[in-house]
Amino acid sequence: MDSKKLALLCRDLADNKKAENILVLDVRKLSSVTDFFVIASGTSEPHLRAIVGEITDKLRDDHDVRPLATDGKVQGAWVVMDFFDVIVHVMRADAREYYDLESLWGDAPAVKPKVTRKKKTS
Repeated sequence: MDSKKLALLCRDLADNKKAENILVLDVRKLSSVTDFFVIASGTSEPHLRAIVGEITDKLRDDHDVRPLATDGKVQGAWVVMDFFDVIVHVMRADAREYYDLESLWGDAPAVKPKVTRKKKTS
């Protein structure tokens, strides 16, 4: 699976669990470490656990994709999942505001999800 497709899939999986302020950043021109960052916020420890579980379980079960590493704990307010070309950050809102990855990587363009429009019926 190409890195952009994986990043957008991680975004959709986080959205399945009602993650907030989901952002996909294209860091290919800024980083030699990874291609995309996915940043998502959760409101509580159980919410973070649900988001992280959805991403890891669905990628493993449906696409045979596993993170190379996972760091952090939901109790610590920030979990990072490293899928090599895609790094997923799931954070509580207060930790996200404090670390402000969006500003740190402010030169990276955001990747917008495709908007599907429903056809009008007569």
